[in-house]
Amino acid sequence: MTLQHIDRPITIRASRSDSGPGDDFLRLGGRAAVRFLSRYGVLVGFLALWQVASSVGWVNAAVLPPLDMIITALWKGLAGGSLLGDIAISLQRAGIAFAAAVAVAIPLGLFMGQVRPVETALDPILQVFRQTSALALYPVFILLLGLGETSKIFVIFWATLFPLLLNTTSGVKEVDPKLLEMARVYGASRLTVFRRVVLPGAVPSIFVGLRLSATTALLLLIASEMIGANKGIGFQVMNAQYNFQIPLMFAAIVILAGLGLIANQALVALQRRLCRWSNPVN
Repeated sequence: MTLQHIDRPITIRASRSDSGPGDDFLRLGGRAAVRFLSRYGVLVGFLALWQVASSVGWVNAAVLPPLDMIITALWKGLAGGSLLGDIAISLQRAGIAFAAAVAVAIPLGLFMGQVRPVETALDPILQVFRQTSALALYPVFILLLGLGETSKIFVIFWATLFPLLLNTTSGVKEVDPKLLEMARVYGASRLTVFRRVVLPGAVPSIFVGLRLSATTALLLLIASEMIGANKGIGFQVMNAQYNFQIPLMFAAIVILAGLGLIANQALVALQRRLCRWSNPVN
């Protein structure tokens, strides 16, 4: 044995089993923090910048109040009940319009997707109506239906109808023709083909339309409540602006954003349950 071999240091490596539960907890916590920051880091940074910029005077706090003032206004509005009635009214308007759009668009879209002559005949006029802004037609709806609840619900229904209708029709048309041919070869009836092949194949596209329509319903809800309304979240946004209650205005906007997120996540969860073969994107 040479001196070089004698002088070489002996290193002892700690086995993975030597790490205690504290180390495992820190590792899991670090991974969770990395996942959280990778997904929500930009949002957290934006909110932190907003709070700091408004608090130290980088921006006018009267126009862009700090987040703590907005949260306080939101808590007072919810705890005092002043915003709860507006939320209920807005959900009622959007819910009725959305349910009516679902009841009309999905059956019509399934029918148009299977009967090509009907789809060919109706597509031009649907494209014209689709490209016409619902807000541009809102004065027409007011003239025809009045300034009450009917015109507000109808303009939301009109705007939410087309995304769901066109996505349903597209979903039916994109069903794999080989699956349809195979079902017919095995002697399946038209009803069985529709129930077992066409409808399941169109469901993912239908849910895309549902999510788009839900977002559109909330957007049109605000616009409809800003004209001739005395209740609703959209009315609260405009009323708070007119009275220069800026924290309350932002609180109402936060409620609208929260309602949109809840509706979207509920539809995503339902899609994952009904369409386990697909992977919906959040």
